Amino acid sequence: MTKAARLSPEQTSKLQALGLAVIKTEARAVEALARRINSDFARACAYMLECEGRIIVTGMGKSGHIGGKIAATLASTGSPAFFVHPGEASHGDLGMITTRDVVLILSNSGETEELLTILPLIKRLGAPLIAMTGRPDSNLAREADVHIDVSVEQEACPLNLAPTSSTTATLAMGDAMAIALLEARGFTEEDFARSHPGGTLGRRLLLHIGDIMHTGAAIPRVNVKAALPQALIEMTNKGLGMTAAIDDQGRLAGIFTDGDLRRTLDRGLDIRQCKLADVMTTGCTTARPNQLAAEALQIMEEKKINALLVLDEEQRLIGALNMHDLLRAGVV
Repeated sequence: MTKAARLSPEQTSKLQALGLAVIKTEARAVEALARRINSDFARACAYMLECEGRIIVTGMGKSGHIGGKIAATLASTGSPAFFVHPGEASHGDLGMITTRDVVLILSNSGETEELLTILPLIKRLGAPLIAMTGRPDSNLAREADVHIDVSVEQEACPLNLAPTSSTTATLAMGDAMAIALLEARGFTEEDFARSHPGGTLGRRLLLHIGDIMHTGAAIPRVNVKAALPQALIEMTNKGLGMTAAIDDQGRLAGIFTDGDLRRTLDRGLDIRQCKLADVMTTGCTTARPNQLAAEALQIMEEKKINALLVLDEEQRLIGALNMHDLLRAGVV
């Protein structure tokens, strides 16, 4: 068992105070950015909106880590982007950048050697250059087509050395750009889902009933003229907690569920002698295969049912699913 940390009341109070001081310092740094959402910010966004290639993000050290996250956020919100390490760029990766791209350079000092090394080559390409630095008078800021000021009064580090407030401010400004671009592009939930097919939102917005329903021989169904024991055997074999009752043309006539079975027993009927048509539910709720799986969940919750039958446009039975299918698909 892991040994529990033991702290005196004084130590606990000191650690809490230090943590609170960091949060307050970084919050002030982010709040100060509001004054810098100006015409330069709008021009930077315009370059990205008009970009015919990719947004290339680059930065060294902690700025590079922040740059990687900004590139990922841009890419997932409708602005194709990727991160290029400046050290690797000067050893061949600069070939990834074309004249159709826009380059976003991150550097708190604006004087990072690895970035200054590749700066002339980027300028020679003619790709628009956006610099995000903490020093408007730096070489990177002066050479950029647009400069975004992300300077901070102080780092949250008590030594005022470790990048803390500055990286938080840079990340927040990158998020501001990404979301401004998202809105300007008319990026929708469906667009977001297409770039996140493995996520919960992707499953909810892209997965259709037809993708997860049981089909063919896996559909529980018996003829509406059948005796109830035959329907019970079908329910047991197919394991969906219900069976469809169909007519001779394959059209849906009704449904018999576990709930119907309980109601039949409550009425004191002899299930060995019952006909399915006498105890089934008619006018049951159904769905179409092209409906979203999330809609099936909504229907089940509203109707307080655990299964759905799926029909085609001619009212023929083509599928079945229950709540367990939605759970397995990650829709619930």
